[in-house]
Amino acid sequence: MKRPGIVFLDAETIGEVNSFYVLTKLGNLTVYQSTPEELRMERIHGKEIVITNKVIINKEVIDACPSMKLVCIAATGMNNIDLEYASLKGITVRNVAGYSTESVVQHTFSLLFYLMGNLRYYDDFVRQGTYAQSRLFTHHGRPFHELAGKKFGIIGMGTIGKRVAIAATAFGAEVYYYSTTQRNLDTGYRHLPLSKLLTECDIISIHCPLTASTRDLIGYEELRKMKKEALIINAGRGGIINESDLACALNENLIGGAGLDVLLKEPPDTGNPLFHIDHPGKLLITPHIAWASCESRERLMQGIIDNITDFLAGR
Repeated sequence: MKRPGIVFLDAETIGEVNSFYVLTKLGNLTVYQSTPEELRMERIHGKEIVITNKVIINKEVIDACPSMKLVCIAATGMNNIDLEYASLKGITVRNVAGYSTESVVQHTFSLLFYLMGNLRYYDDFVRQGTYAQSRLFTHHGRPFHELAGKKFGIIGMGTIGKRVAIAATAFGAEVYYYSTTQRNLDTGYRHLPLSKLLTECDIISIHCPLTASTRDLIGYEELRKMKKEALIINAGRGGIINESDLACALNENLIGGAGLDVLLKEPPDTGNPLFHIDHPGKLLITPHIAWASCESRERLMQGIIDNITDFLAGR
């Protein structure tokens, strides 16, 4: 049987992965670290299998690349592919689901505990030499609190949200949630209307997708409802929290702090208001890495390998 041509259009999006070499056993592999829009057709031309994370495969590309038989998405979301037209043209599209759950859950709590423990302040206290000059073995410059006994509100009780709930419960928190679809209402945890969740909970953790109904779900008025010491974490999607409104809320000390792994625009503009807040210690932003533990990326690659293997075997 002729070895299929395989092209990975944006391999840099998943970084170094130990099992990457397995792709060379499945076909004649060509790898590009990134692919600009104007080179998509040229690079896909003559290839049967295309692997992409963020490179868009639309009607124009599909029509220009008749050899394409399988598109493997190096992610869960499939919004970068014209699925309807691909199906019409007999092209199989496969994604990978569930590979990042543990990574996202862990990073959610990394963001939370950094903020809860005032770790930026205490790290600076030591690094700047202040601790070395102290006459005490300890320091109480900034208060921090335990998660045990706190009310932990989750927005979006899907697979990740449920796993976050289990972890929060293990730390002794009381878990409540708001379902953005109003379909996930039988979880074993108490469901609250969004307004009540924001008013009552000490921590708000977001794990829902970005849709028409969740865009700007959390704006200035919603942030005003939260407790002054409350923390909000977004490991879902940028755009769910209005970033300008969050900057205002942090500047006005309406909430205790925010931890974000996602932004509306990625990479962001340097003029993003979150980069210019009055109290930078109240905000922690990471560059969309919650999904990307080494183990998670290995599971993602294995999912891609499995999808190609199944396709070649006619499954």
